[in-house]
Amino acid sequence: MSSSSSRITGFYRLAPSERRRRLLEFAGGTDLGEPGWPGPEGFAAVDPGALTLEAADGMIENVVGIYGLPFAVAVNFTIDGDDALVPMAIEEPSVVAAASNAARMARPQGFSTVVSPPVMIGQIQVTDIADVNAAARTLRGHSDALLRDARRLVPRLAERGGGPVALDVRPLVRSGPDGGVLVVHLHVDCRDAMGANLVNTLCEALADRVAEIAGGRPGLRILSNLCDGRTVTVRCSIDDALLAGDRADGAEVRAAIAAASRFAEIDPYRAATHNKGIMNGVDAVLVATGQDWRAVEAGAHAYAAQGGGYRPLAVWRERSGGLDGELVMPMAVGTVGGALHVHPGARLALDLAGAHTADRLAAVAGAAGLATNLAALRALATEGIQRGHMALHARGLARAAGATGELIDRVADELAATGEVKVDRAREVLARLCSAAMVKDSP
Repeated sequence: MSSSSSRITGFYRLAPSERRRRLLEFAGGTDLGEPGWPGPEGFAAVDPGALTLEAADGMIENVVGIYGLPFAVAVNFTIDGDDALVPMAIEEPSVVAAASNAARMARPQGFSTVVSPPVMIGQIQVTDIADVNAAARTLRGHSDALLRDARRLVPRLAERGGGPVALDVRPLVRSGPDGGVLVVHLHVDCRDAMGANLVNTLCEALADRVAEIAGGRPGLRILSNLCDGRTVTVRCSIDDALLAGDRADGAEVRAAIAAASRFAEIDPYRAATHNKGIMNGVDAVLVATGQDWRAVEAGAHAYAAQGGGYRPLAVWRERSGGLDGELVMPMAVGTVGGALHVHPGARLALDLAGAHTADRLAAVAGAAGLATNLAALRALATEGIQRGHMALHARGLARAAGATGELIDRVADELAATGEVKVDRAREVLARLCSAAMVKDSP
């Protein structure tokens, strides 16, 4: 990446071709389609037909077509001192705009991140144990030997500093329909892979030996998506002047956002929506970059419920003259393997983000999540969530009604002004505007 600024004023107003040109300027002047950046095929990687039917047929079963999503870039981000473009694939209006706007507010100090080692947990369940506590003690006594066996299965990964790093044992029940049950957790450093296939393979390879030592039968052997040791922490700090809205000063907005955060901390019904706003940004990045976003979603919500209730993944606190935010969540992502081998759009997205390691991708996705959370809370604290969202939704409906060119904005503006943001109403407005134009142009 070049040192160009991700602060691209008016990016949303540009035509798609002009946006592409500006992104290439960010990259340092690389010609469109030139190998290297962005992606080996340039922006052709996200043109219609870039993912061929043949390639898709090799990815999943029973393929009959290709389902498209808008592919966008959020701008204005500074992450750990570096300007960053944030690729997003999502169908919901306002998410990309919200992320870009929040990143602009956070830009003076930027987003700072801490990414933990990429350690996933594999679970080996053992059932039909006569004495669970005795079996657990025996397994703990064999943990070093079992770890050595596991490392021998992945010598190349171990040479790169990854592989199995720890093993622990959790007794679960003394007796029941499955007899005594315990679970062995195998902790695996997956380096730049998400690690599901790696961890599952290791668990299956060790299961019979673990069950034999425990004196029971092997049960399930699979990773856990609650990877509470593989997290990203994102922080940002925003001064009051940047929080101010048209109808509220910065101190009022700051207090309202902090109050909204406290609401989510005491009420799970609000916390669920608070966290959905975070996942708007996170999931959009994960989909664009070819990640298992469902695994991250599962881990995020399980992590939020670890204390027995359900809590927000991000919290906001007032300070003198500004607001501080912090997000902590599991983030199991990878920059090798999976769809990245066959999906040109995913490779392009990683290039756009400059995310060539799992750590950097986790940082980018986490920053996007904190940004969309900030944007949602600020909207709730000022004009309400629907004003901006429905204005963007109106543009989509104007297009769906058949509007083109300047008519898109005229139809959308009228829909937003009247509050009737419906496709039937868009057709009526478009028909009236077209009829008026025909009368005006007639001799």
